[in-house]
Amino acid sequence: MSALTGSTADTFRIGVDLGGTKIEFVALENDGSELHRHRVPTPRGDYAGTVNAIRDGVLQIEGQLQRRATVGVGIPGTISRITHGVKNANSTWMNGKPFDKDLSAALGREVRCANDANCLAVSEATDGAGAGYRVVFAVILGTGCGGGISFEGQIHNGRNGVAGEWGHTTLPWMKPEEYPGPACYCGYRGCIETWISGTGLEADYLRETKTELSGKEIVARCEAGEWEAQACLERYEDRLTRSLAQMINILDPDIIVLGGGVSQVPRLYRNVPSRLKEYVFGREADTPVVVAKHGDASGVRGAAWLWPLEKR
Repeated sequence: MSALTGSTADTFRIGVDLGGTKIEFVALENDGSELHRHRVPTPRGDYAGTVNAIRDGVLQIEGQLQRRATVGVGIPGTISRITHGVKNANSTWMNGKPFDKDLSAALGREVRCANDANCLAVSEATDGAGAGYRVVFAVILGTGCGGGISFEGQIHNGRNGVAGEWGHTTLPWMKPEEYPGPACYCGYRGCIETWISGTGLEADYLRETKTELSGKEIVARCEAGEWEAQACLERYEDRLTRSLAQMINILDPDIIVLGGGVSQVPRLYRNVPSRLKEYVFGREADTPVVVAKHGDASGVRGAAWLWPLEKR
């Protein structure tokens, strides 16, 4: 590392998105332009292997660019300010481990960590679909279902580190046929995550048809006119509408940005925003619901932006 330059003017940012199946790395210049991006498989169930994989990826990028970087990591969970270990991660081998400290030690510098949905919120508030909005609520509709809040471009983490974790509240205005809801890994039933994540979409189709399909296959069948797939997407949209309406009742954000695999379904943006007023208190809601500008790259870009320009 001694051969690498490290002046403020020459330092760049590395963002890391730690997912359940892959770890993504991005290197950003000061203006947000992308210098490098690559992915490696996540060493599932292997905590030490996960730390080492991120360390090696960072050093690889720095070696290629011959410059030293700040490092930010988006994780599926958060760092407890009480125990200083990871909590609430669906990548359960991370829970209880002092990940930020261990990775900082491995790299020989401070590493900043934040919930992956909060990273999405910061990314989109900085130079994405939420740029110019004071309060941004960002949602990841992927394997799980996370939420993150950005106030004036900065993460709102909350006293307990769970601000925005609306995916682990119960599906609101639950119908009799929905109660008590599917079991969630968190120990409760009927969490929003079990309904409107990509996994939840697939599980709903399986329950109704006894046929196992991927989310992409369900959407394709819907577009081809299959009745069962159309009904599945209609149920999904109603549950997503109810879930977002609950967040409007609590936070009333200026904009809602959707990321993750399911966020790429165009019909969501035709059908969900206009229905929010059916559930929002007072029956008024014109909150924009938009797709993340940076798509799959938004979370990893947000991890890089955990180091704002003025604090480097």
